[in-house]
Amino acid sequence: MLEIIKAIIYGIVEGITEWLPISSTGHLILVEQILPFQNVSEGFFDMFDVVIQLGAILSIVVLFWNKIWPLYFKKNQEMKPGGIKKSRKDPALFGIAISADAFWMWVKIVVACIPAVIYGVLFDDTVEEIFGATLPGSTVTIKAVVVAVMLIVVGILFLVIEKWNQNRQAKVTDLSEITYTAALIIGFCQLVAAALPGTSRSGATILGAIMIGIARTTAAEFTFFLGIPVMFGASLLKVVKFGFDFTGLELLVLAVGTVVSFVVSMLIVRALMAYIKKHDFTVFGWYRIALGIVVLAWFFVF
Repeated sequence: MLEIIKAIIYGIVEGITEWLPISSTGHLILVEQILPFQNVSEGFFDMFDVVIQLGAILSIVVLFWNKIWPLYFKKNQEMKPGGIKKSRKDPALFGIAISADAFWMWVKIVVACIPAVIYGVLFDDTVEEIFGATLPGSTVTIKAVVVAVMLIVVGILFLVIEKWNQNRQAKVTDLSEITYTAALIIGFCQLVAAALPGTSRSGATILGAIMIGIARTTAAEFTFFLGIPVMFGASLLKVVKFGFDFTGLELLVLAVGTVVSFVVSMLIVRALMAYIKKHDFTVFGWYRIALGIVVLAWFFVF
């Protein structure tokens, strides 16, 4: 029963932090330092903290289905509010049309995924091994320290970039206006987050997008959609590496954490989109700095 309660806590933390630019992986690692799972296989948490993100990703699929699904019936030209753009020029087969805007958006997402995919295939295992080591004379892992440091560093970047961006006018206000070059730049920002835990994938990509003139809401949506193939691919890779020999408890913990993260993410994404229409990300910068300092103090002072 205690492990299920832990899974619920992990799910809540994941659901809240996956889409806020404060590092979900970083928070899960820190929670694991306080509430580690017991009676699970070696390496279970390394798989769990990635696969649990599927719940958060599924919330994006549900909330933005009308924008991300490119197929529609050609005879239905009605445009739903917030839905994919439909045109009489969209190619069709057997009465089913493909929204050109949605199709090319997915091509740009694939382009943005390329840097992270290359990194994952070539360096993921090596970096995990390095970060998994503990500091000399301590039980604190290198990964935990990197998380704390990156919380502070990226928090400072948020404050600096938002200050610099105050009086700038966004050049890109719609997903269809994002170029392939911009998509690739956002992809390299995502690579930094993949290599350095605590950076925040959403934080890095949104910051990168803002710097090249993309509006916050547009940057957030592209980041949400970019997470779909990335998280599905990362989860599949982790499960394959871990193996499919789950115990009953591990399956239950994984299922509970994923479902809870899905439900919480549904609420958080709606709240975040409403928030960034009127506010910037400065508050998240201060939060990251404060949390990073607390974590470092926890590890090395108390």
